[in-house]
Amino acid sequence: MKHPEPYSDTDPKAMEVWLDLQRRMSAGEKLATVLAASQMLLQMYEAGVRMQYPEADDREVFLRVAARHLDRDLMIQAYGWDPEKNADPSRRA
Repeated sequence: MKHPEPYSDTDPKAMEVWLDLQRRMSAGEKLATVLAASQMLLQMYEAGVRMQYPEADDREVFLRVAARHLDRDLMIQAYGWDPEKNADPSRRA
């Protein structure tokens, strides 16, 4: 079986085992896996923001995390917060 490009470096036997595990999962188990991965990503975003902005309160951390995966217009519309106006000028490249 030919693998999709992102998996081209994966051993074919390992890929078959992984696909078999995926096929055996119920829809609920698949959803739980996706949600857990999403939660882990958000936690990584939060950790990164807390490292970059150690003085930020919880609200600012929330907004900066949201700004990492929502576009500017949606951030302004949903939260009244403009990531560009609230950027830390000392952190710009």
